[in-house]
Amino acid sequence: MLHDETLQMHELVIRGGTVVDGTGAAPRVADIAIDDGVITAIGDVADGGTTEIDASGALVTPGWVDVHTHYDGQVSWDPELAPSSHHGVTTVIMGNCGVGFAPVKPGSEGFLIELMEGVEDIPGTALHEGIDWTWETYGEYLDALEAMPRTIDVGGQLPHAAVRAYVLGDRAHEYDVTPDEIDEMAQITRDALDAGAFGFSTSRTFLHTSKHGLVPGTHSTPDEVIAIAEAVRDSGHGLFQYVSDDLGQGGDEDWLDSLKEMGCPTTYTLAQTPRMPDAFRTALTAASKTTAAKAPLIPQVAIRPTGMLFGLQSSFHPFIAHPSFREHWNDSLEEKVALLRDPVFVEKLVSEQPVTKNPFVTHMATAWHQMYRLGDPVDYEPTAESSAAGIAERNGCRPEEIVIGWLLENDGQSFMFSPLGNYHGNDHEAIREMLEHPATIPGAGDGGAHCGLICDASFPTYMLTHWTRDRTRGPKIPIERAVQLQTSATADAYGMSDRGRLEPGKVADVNIIDHEHLHLHPPHMVCDLPAGGRRLLQNVDGYLHTIKSGVVTFTDGVATGARPGKVLRSGR
Repeated sequence: MLHDETLQMHELVIRGGTVVDGTGAAPRVADIAIDDGVITAIGDVADGGTTEIDASGALVTPGWVDVHTHYDGQVSWDPELAPSSHHGVTTVIMGNCGVGFAPVKPGSEGFLIELMEGVEDIPGTALHEGIDWTWETYGEYLDALEAMPRTIDVGGQLPHAAVRAYVLGDRAHEYDVTPDEIDEMAQITRDALDAGAFGFSTSRTFLHTSKHGLVPGTHSTPDEVIAIAEAVRDSGHGLFQYVSDDLGQGGDEDWLDSLKEMGCPTTYTLAQTPRMPDAFRTALTAASKTTAAKAPLIPQVAIRPTGMLFGLQSSFHPFIAHPSFREHWNDSLEEKVALLRDPVFVEKLVSEQPVTKNPFVTHMATAWHQMYRLGDPVDYEPTAESSAAGIAERNGCRPEEIVIGWLLENDGQSFMFSPLGNYHGNDHEAIREMLEHPATIPGAGDGGAHCGLICDASFPTYMLTHWTRDRTRGPKIPIERAVQLQTSATADAYGMSDRGRLEPGKVADVNIIDHEHLHLHPPHMVCDLPAGGRRLLQNVDGYLHTIKSGVVTFTDGVATGARPGKVLRSGR
């Protein structure tokens, strides 16, 4: 065969995959050529590649872009950022919910760790041992992170609690602040955005507490919030991110209308709540009107019920506040299993009630109608009849007996699922309604956080397994929409126009997936954080290759050791 000198060699060519390109277009079979970290051709690529991957029969998608994570501490010691990188995520945004580690004044590092431990359930011992604290300002924090080679790209937001601690010191929880102090907070925000922060974040929810009380900033006055939001708006990039109990409709957020009027792009967490199960629809309507008229108002939606994993290894289970069990809190897993197999101990245990001054803890420990066996394959859309209460009623026994049986499965290593939000109707229909709304993006996966109670960094995988393939209790979501939601939609929301689509000129972040055999395993507990800290991980089968900036970072779920990732700087 004669050599055609008009042909050139690409660095990498992906051949014959079913391309779902992130734009919302229908899947199609195509080749993809990659050079110098970007996509250079897509379609019928005649030229060869120095490396070629046969993707026949596999899905080829952009790398997932997860904009709601809490890797603010882990990012300083872990170049891989599991579990997100294990689930096809190639870009993360951290610094959400108002907590993080910059700016910081020397000597106040412990306070920021206490906040993160309380709000996001990340072991304080791991943070103390793992973070080296070589920064003070937010820009210096980003500079320090750039020194480590990475598997994926990382961007961050400026956290309100850290800003208040920096400016107010021991008064961080107080709300009587001076105009000069507000000006200083606004200037810190401007400086952080200039340094490359993707926005500013704050918390307005009673769920976010530490041993010091509610997170600093929870009840900040409109003057303070608006001054900071103006700094975000004036930067010309970035968003104002918050989490609240009021579903983006006002409540104590008497500053929200001002943010809308001033044109500050805003994003917040939206969920269906038991006390206001239809309020999310009003929020969606408001988001549509605001986005059409002014700057975007973007609700972030969890793609499955927001809930907790109860187990003998996790931070909570229904008997954790019972007097009999409290005596054995520090026992080994094997010893706890032996106790729950002792009929005498169990009889005493189920005769007790949780002893706590926290009504929320009491509710969680006794809401038997909200406790389900997670199982394998995992079931995050269980029926009401399969709850502990439902099974107990059918079997003529106490729900405590059902729960103890679940806790003992797999020698005490199994977990139950207790959905708190997005599950008022005992199905995923409210979630589907939110995900299909054009104003929303996926969020609230919380990668890097809630190490002992939640494992939702697997959201991107669940989007494919459940919503596009396995769902039986309602309509599915078309795969082109599912991919778009967690690629171009999330990237565009945060101004990352260079990624999220498989198009020439875009960053070559790619997943090659065996969609038919993509399988999400049950969560399991490991103790691999610094100082032996624990965290929940959730393994997955079916990611054939993950490619970051043209470099293969995972093959068949195994890390290659390549570190093509970097720290992203918004506005640059």
